[in-house]
Amino acid sequence: MTGRFGNRDIFSVEVGEPLSPNLRVVDLWAAGKKLTTHDNVAYVPSTCYYMHTAAAQVRQRAIQPCPSPEQSPEEIFRQLEADETDFREQYWFIQWSEIVDNVSCYAYLDDDLVIVFAFRRADHPFPEDVGKVFVARIPPNEFAATLNQAVDLLNNEPVG
Repeated sequence: MTGRFGNRDIFSVEVGEPLSPNLRVVDLWAAGKKLTTHDNVAYVPSTCYYMHTAAAQVRQRAIQPCPSPEQSPEEIFRQLEADETDFREQYWFIQWSEIVDNVSCYAYLDDDLVIVFAFRRADHPFPEDVGKVFVARIPPNEFAATLNQAVDLLNNEPVG
């Protein structure tokens, strides 16, 4: 069984067909952009762990608040990206293995969960997107529900 959870224009997880007992196509979307452009074959056990952990963290509001409320999300992204201390690590988000290693992504709470990201590979299939900062805003409980629905499908789908 396959499924799409969430809204591509905000945040979405799309679970595709199993490729083996532990590998499955998983596509992530945020702000209308497909994040998994270079590799969408996910190792199911670790992907489920990362998504479950992120859902719990967001649901519990264990995400840092906006680091600079006077700045735009794009400016905040650039500030965090330029930071070479452990400060930026507090905001790292969606660090879920090789399926998203083509994206620099941070998040913070500002009523909504604010996800800011940019594609970092020069060979990105949409060259016009390289270097641009994208922003997705989603209510925290909606984000957590989206991930939990995807994890439920990934964990409960028999392969054979």
